[in-house]
Amino acid sequence: MSEPASIAEMTFETALAELEQIVARLESGQAPLEDSIRMYERGALLKAHCEARLAAARLRVEKIIIGAGGAPGVEPAEFG
Repeated sequence: MSEPASIAEMTFETALAELEQIVARLESGQAPLEDSIRMYERGALLKAHCEARLAAARLRVEKIIIGAGGAPGVEPAEFG
C-alpha cells in the first residue's frame, strides 16, 4: 500500500475503495501477520469513517411535502 492518507479527509467513496482493497488483501492470506494487523486496524478506522459519513448524509436527506393550502415544505425523511 502507498502512504496512508488521513482518513478524516477522505470522501466516502475513497475510504470505501481503500477498505475494499484491505478486505481483498486480508482474504488472500498473503500478507505477513504484522501487516495484516495494521491493515485490519486501518480497515476498522475506515469502516467507522464510512459509517459516520453515511449517518451524516442520512441526516441531510429531506423529503418535500405539500402542506396545508398546497404550500411546499420539507421534513426529515424516514428510512426503514
